[in-house]
Amino acid sequence: MSTVTGKVAVVTGAGSGIGRSLAAELARRGARLALSDIDGTGLAETAAQVTSLGAEVHTTRLDVSDRTAVESHATTVAEHFGVVHQVYNNAGIGGGGGTVLETDWSVYDRTIAINLLGVVHGTKAFLPHLIASGDGHVVNISSLNGIMAQPTLSAYCAAKFGVRGFTETLRTEMLAGRHPVRVSVVHPGGVRTNIATAALDAARGQGTEIPARQLARARVYNDRLLKMPARQAATIIVDGVAAGRPRIMVGRDAQLADLVVRLLPRLSPKLTVLLERRLFGKA
Repeated sequence: MSTVTGKVAVVTGAGSGIGRSLAAELARRGARLALSDIDGTGLAETAAQVTSLGAEVHTTRLDVSDRTAVESHATTVAEHFGVVHQVYNNAGIGGGGGTVLETDWSVYDRTIAINLLGVVHGTKAFLPHLIASGDGHVVNISSLNGIMAQPTLSAYCAAKFGVRGFTETLRTEMLAGRHPVRVSVVHPGGVRTNIATAALDAARGQGTEIPARQLARARVYNDRLLKMPARQAATIIVDGVAAGRPRIMVGRDAQLADLVVRLLPRLSPKLTVLLERRLFGKA
């Protein structure tokens, strides 16, 4: 029997990608699910999938950048199930494509509101319920870019480094307060999702013209970097949660980035620039 059997698990960003695969993996292990996403259509598809696996599921269309909505969601989920054991703050978007000088303020506002504040909102809203459960777990999804910075990804890196710092602070507080809540930060590397394409689609939807270099960059990500199947990533994450790991590295690329940054802190930025030029060409 899985360690999540019968547990109530909350997953944000469950309408696609890692979130959908997390929902399915948790369903296969017998969890009861509270799923949310801003994309109602994708969310409904995920709900149908996990229902076919026999899971009890509650769904909510949710914008995680809306603090009031997230707080309401937490209250509703707790009332519906009577308890909440785990929260997977997974919802996120791609952000970047330009240098700091080039990046519009709106990109910083949107990326940080969703990728960082969305995690903060979900954690704070559900934390009292996790403590009350007596067996809670907060799982916050950062990124390889929460370990290693890259050119033209300043908004995304700022948010994902922020998720890492916020989550590690929370872990110290749960230990200091002797609260019955474990805390994990997840650093996925290149997982096969639509994150690169979705970022471009969102920009087009706002009437933004996409520079040729950003289109080329997205193609490189989709063709060469985003390789690990989302289901495999979800299995690694849930296995890590079951083992109580505080840091869950997803993929050899994430493991390598972590190793290089730790062992070669002064040299790693130069190595990153060299890799960028090899993959994407000169700026």
